Amino acid sequence: MQQIWARLQLLFAHGVATLVGADRVQARVLDNEVLNNLARVEPYGFSYRPQPGAQVYLAFPGGDRSYGVALVIGDKRYQIELQAGEVALHDDIGHVIKLGRDGIAVDGGGHDLTITNAPTVIVNDGDVHVSGGDIVADGISLKQHVHGNVQPGSGDTDLPH
Repeated sequence: MQQIWARLQLLFAHGVATLVGADRVQARVLDNEVLNNLARVEPYGFSYRPQPGAQVYLAFPGGDRSYGVALVIGDKRYQIELQAGEVALHDDIGHVIKLGRDGIAVDGGGHDLTITNAPTVIVNDGDVHVSGGDIVADGISLKQHVHGNVQPGSGDTDLPH
């Protein structure tokens, strides 16, 4: 019975990541015990590369400390405030995609937002608003472009057809 209890106590551990690779992690657990070559698993379609210092939650099948799997790697240093039911994808430098109670918000953290390999961008049943910027299509500015062969006067043009 003592041996079974000892194995059960070794099934799970909580530690701090010291090195993080694409598919492996090194973690410090218990009394500074360093475990190397722990397998990292990621949910399908979601990839991430945590910073050293992140919290690691480990499982050891059969209580065998020679083979461990990092089930979850979290980092409270970069946690963002959410209301109940909200979801966000974020990183350590301020990029955030938030599915919030008031809508979906994208914060580029001061960096460009690039859409690639999308032949068409479709907005159904809504408007596109740009504040404090310009829209440029094929080098033509919406704010700065001019029309030639226009008669001077105070009249307005017709709406586009």
